[in-house]
Amino acid sequence: MTDFNEDGISRRRFLGAGLALAGTAFSAASLDAFAQQGAPRRKVVVWSEGTAPKSVYPNDVNTAIAEGLKGLRNWDVVTASINDPEQGLTDELLKSANVLIWWGHKRHDDVKQELVTKIVNRVKDDGMGFIATHSAHYSKPLKQILGTNCGWKYYINDGAKLSVVVKDSTHPIARGVKDFDCPKTERYGDPFEVPKPEAFVFDGIYTLPNGTTEHSQQGLTWTVGKGRVFYFQPGHEDYPMYFQEEIRAIFRNAVRWVGPRRANPANV
Repeated sequence: MTDFNEDGISRRRFLGAGLALAGTAFSAASLDAFAQQGAPRRKVVVWSEGTAPKSVYPNDVNTAIAEGLKGLRNWDVVTASINDPEQGLTDELLKSANVLIWWGHKRHDDVKQELVTKIVNRVKDDGMGFIATHSAHYSKPLKQILGTNCGWKYYINDGAKLSVVVKDSTHPIARGVKDFDCPKTERYGDPFEVPKPEAFVFDGIYTLPNGTTEHSQQGLTWTVGKGRVFYFQPGHEDYPMYFQEEIRAIFRNAVRWVGPRRANPANV
């Protein structure tokens, strides 16, 4: 298997170019330009159901997440909504996606089973990466990918402060991320009905309005079939959490990590 970096350039090709340039003065910028030259572009689709309050997310959650992905090199970022034709995911778009990010809340039952089956097959059979965030824990795609109910013990929207703790600093999704706070959130209480995760990347501590604290898992990963899966709990629609730079950095890292290591198998 050829070893590719995050931009799809093989180490052999990159090192070969470095030898060819030996003895020549060149900058980090020129190396970066070479890394991007000829790299296959990949695609991340950010999906949501359009139910977030416009006072918090004027252009919906999917747009807020997509804006935070602009720093990804060689990635095309596309937004999709359940309100779009074919519930936002045509066969052509789904087959071209290397990563699918999913945010849902009130309309889980409206997502057609035919579409869910296609998403699950893309993850398990083709290796498309899947990221579910906040209330998408209860989405049809995540439940069928993981094969469990994916429920939490309780849900309480009391505006508690959330302290996100980097549990596994060696994981690529945690790269460059330090512990940080979200001023207000909805609380999801452990246990979480999911299979044992491959990695427990982020932990969390809620500080309730009365000053007491509670623990809850925040970021978990799995490999299912050929695909990588990441669940990230922060992101209630009443609070502007998807505009926080720390959360945007986590999504950028997560897209890189769940994305297939090589070109999209469905398009080879």
